[in-house]
Amino acid sequence: MLGHLAYLSVIVILGSAVTSDMLGRAGAPALVVGVLGMWRYSWAALNFLRAIWFRRIVHPRRKARAQARFARQRQPVHAFFLVTSYGIDPEVTIQVYRSIFRAAARARDGATVVASVVEGADARLIRQLFDQVIGPEDESGADGVRLIVDRIRGTGKRDALARSLRIISRQCPSSHDIVIFVDGDSCVPETLVAEAAPVFTDRGVGALTTDEAVDIAQPGLFRDWFRLRFDQRQVMMCSMGLSKRVLTLTGRMSVFRADLATDPGFIEMVQSDFIDHWRLGRVNFLTGDDKSTWFWLLRQGYEMVYLPDLRSTSAESQPRPGFIASATVLMVRWFGNMLRTNGRALKLPPSRIGAFTWWSILDQRVSIWTTLSGPILALTAALVFEMAVLPAYLAWVMLTRYIFCWAIAGFRGRLGFPISYAFLLYFNQLFGALVKSYVFFRLDRQKWTRQSSARAGGTGGLAAAGSLHVHALTMGWLLVGLFWFAGLF
Repeated sequence: MLGHLAYLSVIVILGSAVTSDMLGRAGAPALVVGVLGMWRYSWAALNFLRAIWFRRIVHPRRKARAQARFARQRQPVHAFFLVTSYGIDPEVTIQVYRSIFRAAARARDGATVVASVVEGADARLIRQLFDQVIGPEDESGADGVRLIVDRIRGTGKRDALARSLRIISRQCPSSHDIVIFVDGDSCVPETLVAEAAPVFTDRGVGALTTDEAVDIAQPGLFRDWFRLRFDQRQVMMCSMGLSKRVLTLTGRMSVFRADLATDPGFIEMVQSDFIDHWRLGRVNFLTGDDKSTWFWLLRQGYEMVYLPDLRSTSAESQPRPGFIASATVLMVRWFGNMLRTNGRALKLPPSRIGAFTWWSILDQRVSIWTTLSGPILALTAALVFEMAVLPAYLAWVMLTRYIFCWAIAGFRGRLGFPISYAFLLYFNQLFGALVKSYVFFRLDRQKWTRQSSARAGGTGGLAAAGSLHVHALTMGWLLVGLFWFAGLF
């Protein structure tokens, strides 16, 4: 409460810097900032309203219809769990595989767990857990649950996924079966199969993803940041779920129709995805397998739905000692995955993927520059016209982010939030836009968080110099355009 009171007091103090004639002197920049702000706020409001409509009205109706179809058809649905484990702490591995084996045991028509591991210790631990939770007599599948441990060389997650999918394909799954992708640090709900299987009675659905929670023991900014991101994700996913086409099939846990997940083209894209860039040449994907699976289904015209009332829980730890360094590493990976696939998704016709989905994909790129434009113009107006513009702009930013945080918390059904959320929300927007603009011109830079493997295409120093040149040129033209619109020349 004291933090909230102090925050609101700062807003009042900063807002008192606004004078009656200040906006008149800095009218043009203020107008441009206002127009950009209204555009971004209206887009946020639209997604928030869509999310509420989906969560309260549309999803319960769709869920009821799907369960009714599932009860009528009575088709057997075998569940394949595909789990990749590498560099995971044993304590996390124990929690994850116990949750998976419990979910597999509750599968109505049996389940097969394919565990892809690199270390022999992981293989032994997983078999011991299987014996404890399921029982050694069930390894043959006699009672409906089977375990396949595939120990591989550590050549990357994409190779592991492709190899496991080929193992599943040799089991000859039907179009009614499902494949559940699970990261080795994510616990799944026990009712997963019962909740997910009815969705695929709609033959137009190719995959689904669910809500996420995070398990971080150490309190601090990193935990608050992750929880805020997942709260924001719930809102955006619900909005996109209304159109039945989410913008990513999260690698932590997503469910696919088995005949699609074992399609040779699907497996090939998971293992060897790439783009041909006009400047960087062939960019082979190291990370972003969840974007590859998403794009394959999007291009084929399948729907990808969202279940807001089903949640997985992932264990996260800081990849670097400091918060800023950790956030930078993760943002570079996440936004790189998004932008490498974003361009080719925009080439798909809106008539195939839906107009709102297409516009949302476009907005992922446009928002980079609109987010940066506001602070650039505010700082420029403060230097050119009057310094009081800057505290007035800061007061507006603090107030709007505070309101957004209340809206996000309310969507989750919470009665409050840590005051750090307001600062982290703006950090996500502004610093995230800077990271996106950096990655946008360096799509060949890729690195896993827990692995030493990294990939950089192009021609070494020449490609790096070209990326710096094009990045600087774009930022220069952005400044010129903003100054021209604001009448600063």
